[in-house]
Amino acid sequence: MVVTIWTYWVVQRGSVTPARTVDTTTTSSSTVPLTIPPQQLQLEAAVASLLEHRQGTVEAAVQDVVSGATWTFGPDKPQLEASVVKVNILAALLAMSTSTTQLLDARQSDLARQMIELSDNDAATVLWGIAGGSVGIGSFNKTIGLTSTTLSTCVKCPGFPWPGWGLSTTTPLDLLTLLRNIFVSSAVLTPSSRQYERQLMESVVPSERWGITGGVPGNVSVALKNGWLPLNTADTDWQINSVGWVHGEGRNYIAVLLSTGNPSEAYGIQTLDAVSSLLWTRFAQ
Repeated sequence: MVVTIWTYWVVQRGSVTPARTVDTTTTSSSTVPLTIPPQQLQLEAAVASLLEHRQGTVEAAVQDVVSGATWTFGPDKPQLEASVVKVNILAALLAMSTSTTQLLDARQSDLARQMIELSDNDAATVLWGIAGGSVGIGSFNKTIGLTSTTLSTCVKCPGFPWPGWGLSTTTPLDLLTLLRNIFVSSAVLTPSSRQYERQLMESVVPSERWGITGGVPGNVSVALKNGWLPLNTADTDWQINSVGWVHGEGRNYIAVLLSTGNPSEAYGIQTLDAVSSLLWTRFAQ
């Protein structure tokens, strides 16, 4: 795996502006602007070293919630969402609610819990339809500023045994925008809606709490959703993703980890766990 470029970004007034690109294979410390904290330079080198001998392609985006500074890793090219699209489904559904007392009805609430906490595909398929499918959710995405997300137009796709919404594609920066609307602030989602989705993501079952939990102490709050999808019948090509929010012990960041081309599910999880551990160690405020 060849991964050498980190980009340092600054987020101002809701926009993301590239401030500096750093080639970790050639840049000396004397040429790096002082606005990049030293621990981030160490993080860049550590992640590049970790991934140098790993299979697959890893992309990441991490934002410090307090400062708004954002760091991306990899080319920021679209990858399959797998089950992380369920975060998008729920956010779009919550944005449709006009009630000030009950965001979702009892059936929808139960389906939302199953979809997020248990990653239940059948529940997600029902809520995908209620939210308007690719058209309805796409309208929500446009409203919050997602520019590189393409939602699948089929739920039952020819030659694909899994629900088609998992074939939606997105980039780390688009997912970071979605997470900001849930965990930081939003002109579209109400505070109650944001709190509702956050609570469900904080309650994901233990067996699915990997990825951005890697290296994070058990007493720290982590709200997350993961995705895992075999891309061939031999189970030798996996999409493994993890997104969410980490808050505690001097850290407060939202993170997106996407990986494709993993030779097994366990291999991809191990890779994301290792990247997350580096984020936790070096992303202290």
